[in-house]
Amino acid sequence: MDNDSIKKTFIVALCLCLVCAVVVSTSAVMLRPAQAFNKALDLKANILQSAGLYEPGVDIEKQFERISARLVDLRTGQFSNDLDVKTYDQRKAAKDPAMSVALTAESDPAKIRRRPHYAIVYLAEGKNGIEKLVLPIKGYGLWSTLYGFLALEGDFETVAGIGFYEHAETPGLGGEVDNVAWKASWIGKRAFVDNERVITVIKGRVDRQRPEAKHQIDGLAGATLTTRGIDNLVKYWLGESGFAPFIKNLQIREA
Repeated sequence: MDNDSIKKTFIVALCLCLVCAVVVSTSAVMLRPAQAFNKALDLKANILQSAGLYEPGVDIEKQFERISARLVDLRTGQFSNDLDVKTYDQRKAAKDPAMSVALTAESDPAKIRRRPHYAIVYLAEGKNGIEKLVLPIKGYGLWSTLYGFLALEGDFETVAGIGFYEHAETPGLGGEVDNVAWKASWIGKRAFVDNERVITVIKGRVDRQRPEAKHQIDGLAGATLTTRGIDNLVKYWLGESGFAPFIKNLQIREA
């Protein structure tokens, strides 16, 4: 066959495409288990970091041994054994009408559209009971849905930490949710007082001289909509439609 013929050029190109497709597909299949493992490991690291329990240089799996995952029925505010916590996918459940509830605009400040019936929470327990409670949170910012964790101390009123592991907010503006100093400013803040949610993310900087500073968080400079989104999502997940009933039940159980 003539090397300059259109037919041979087409055949060579087709064969090359087939070989590349086979190589790429094979690589994707072979790497899938490793990718899933690394994704799970990263999630565990984020949970530990949010709770202030992460130790750099120490095996993450070893550190995570003190953490237990439990399923919570958000409709009742109680632990549940209805589903296997190891296989439950909260994101998929939120899209399934049989596993979630649609939210009205008035009841959805976090703009999540649907709330799953069940959520996975993480507990760090010690001799005196629960020492840290890590709650999954999500909500819309400026450009994206932010996914993260909010951790409470064993009194279930004081913030132990916060972290977002997935978002697409503007670097240098809304992307400052990843700023170490900003995340550290949450630690020790009051989320609840006498079972009433009080924590809020304000526009601008907190006046440390005022009493309400104990439950206020600095807004992100130049990122008003992201700041508002974070305030809304935290209020939602710590509210009556989120984890507030569950937290009240824990306080009674642990008293």
